[in-house]
This record gives sequence, structure tokens and C-alpha cells, in this order.
Amino acid sequence: MVNFMDIADYRDFLKAYYDRRKKEMPLYSYRMMGEKIGIDSSYLFRVLQKKQHLPTHAIPSAKEMLGLTGRAAEYFDILVACSQTKDAKKKADLIEQALALRDVERKSVTDSELCFLSKWWISVVRAYIEVAGGIVNEREIADALQPKVTETQVKEAVELLKSLGLVTRLASGKLKLSDVHLTASGSEKSKAVRAFQKQVLSLASDSLENIPVKDRDVSTLTVAVDAECFEDLKEMLKEFRRLVQKRVDESAHPDRVMQLSMAFFPVAKSPGGSK
Repeated sequence: MVNFMDIADYRDFLKAYYDRRKKEMPLYSYRMMGEKIGIDSSYLFRVLQKKQHLPTHAIPSAKEMLGLTGRAAEYFDILVACSQTKDAKKKADLIEQALALRDVERKSVTDSELCFLSKWWISVVRAYIEVAGGIVNEREIADALQPKVTETQVKEAVELLKSLGLVTRLASGKLKLSDVHLTASGSEKSKAVRAFQKQVLSLASDSLENIPVKDRDVSTLTVAVDAECFEDLKEMLKEFRRLVQKRVDESAHPDRVMQLSMAFFPVAKSPGGSK
């Protein structure tokens, strides 16, 4: 499947779709594809050859055919506009918008890296190293963490981070973070992530009593939604996390370590017992 972030011309979406369908079904034709989006086969051929552009009325149908939603659909629209404008400044602005929709780079967690998720403070120590400019003072870090940990725990965390390559030592002796964002998959990895999330959510609960209001932002919202709204909200939360990560990447001089915890879950069964 084509990753929308790898596409620079919207017509490449269409060409990739046609080639895939043709491979799956040799009898698939330009006429069949054209009928789906409301244009004739000869015009579609010219579009795929990048000699023509999709007419405006065909764009919604094309996105539906391609299965593009959310950011992918928005990216497609921007590429359409970018390919049709002759204004250099507008084109540059559109390209910037398109780049802003790209995901931040992530690193998949290997089996050995599951140790990183074993204790909540390991990720905090890693983040604190960045705040401290790469200087590791175990006593300072142990005292700074909330709740406090021991110097031995900090030392073990730093050694683990180095062994996993999640921090690297520079010629100056300072440490530098590598691969800022991590993801995990697989049943064992999912269990490790859930265990880590339980620790973090417990910290969020404790912060209500232990952290001054001015230093935290904790809020709740109870809502009644339908299935479509539920899926939309999940997509909005996913997009928000992406935007948070991008904004953090732009933070030139971090001076604190924060934990963002989001939980969205049912608190009542649907009428009749259905989920």
C-alpha cells in the first residue's frame, strides 16, 4: 500500500491505485476506473500521464476510491492545489502545509528495548538528559524526579539507555538522545506498553495531590457519543499526539520534563448491553 507521505504529485496516488487494481484483476481498465470518479477513460489516461488534472467534481470521488481520510485526504487536496497554481509564493506555502502533515520520525522498539518500558523513570531520565544539556549528574536527576528515585536507579537507567543506543556519548563526554519517538507492536510489546501506561496514569492521579496547580493541567470530560463520533474523536486524539510531538521537536531549549497522558474509554454500556 502506498504511503501518502511518499507522494509528491497527487496523480501518483491514482497511478499507484490503477497499477494495483490491474495487478489484482487483469481485466481492470481505464474505463472502469474512470466511471468510479466520473470522467471518461481517455481523459483519465491523460491524467495518469500527468498531461491533465482531475476536474474539480472528480476529486471527492477520487479520494473516496483511494480510501483517503483525515490527514491523507487533506494532503491529497493540498497536492492538487499545489500542482495547479502558478503562483510561486502560493506553491511554497502549500508545500510547507504538506510537509507539516508528515509524521515525525519514529523508531520501532525491539525486544531488548522492552526494558525501556519496565519502569516509568527510565524515559524520564532520558528526557532529563536533554534538559541538562547532556550532562549526567545522578544525584541531581534523582532529586529532580517527581516522585524521587535513588541514584542507583538513575545510574541503572543511564546504563540501559546507553546499551540500547537510545543515548550516545559525544566526544565531549556529554550524552545525546537518539531516535526521539518510539513505537511498539506485537503481543509482548503491547503488554509492556500497557504496564508502562498503568504506571504513568498512576503518576497522573498522584499529581493531583503532589504537584501545584500552576505546574500541571488535569481535566476530564464525560460525553455521550455515537459510533461515528467515537471514531472521529479517536482520530482527533491521534492527530493531537502527532502535533504535540512536532511541537516538542521545535522546542530549542527545553527546561522541564512533562508527561502527557490521554485516556478515552467507556464508562457505561450501550442500551441493550452492546458495546
